[in-house]
Amino acid sequence: MKYLTSTLAVLVLLAVATGFVCYRMSCNSPLHAAMTKGDPMEWLRADFHLTDAQFARIHDLHNSYAGSCAEHCKMIQEATKARNALKSASSADPVAMIAAEQKIQELRAHCETAITRHVRQVAALMSPQDGARYLALVLPKIADFDHQAAPDLHLNHSS
Repeated sequence: MKYLTSTLAVLVLLAVATGFVCYRMSCNSPLHAAMTKGDPMEWLRADFHLTDAQFARIHDLHNSYAGSCAEHCKMIQEATKARNALKSASSADPVAMIAAEQKIQELRAHCETAITRHVRQVAALMSPQDGARYLALVLPKIADFDHQAAPDLHLNHSS
């Protein structure tokens, strides 16, 4: 019994030490710091291994695109409100409803084309491997975007 307690204590200590070493060896400190801060651009820098020059160019690209992206969302929101107002009207004109729905679809297509072009420009500034990984992560999310506000890279979204 005396050896059993000692053996269990040593095994527990070894397991804890092994777990700690494995955790520290697999931890990406810059990525962890970016996640802790909740800074999407720092996350982008850390996760996609951007150099200072790449980061500066991508940051400038994001800033220059943000205004037109916000405008696209605003236009889609306004078109959606107009369509919803038509829907709620007691005498909704079917032709006007079709035109309103078509307008929304055209605006969404324009927005999605523009943001896809932007995302591809960002990926082109990364290394080929990181650019491909970025595209694989971001492109599938574009079609599902709700256009309630301009997209961002907030790390706390659950999609």
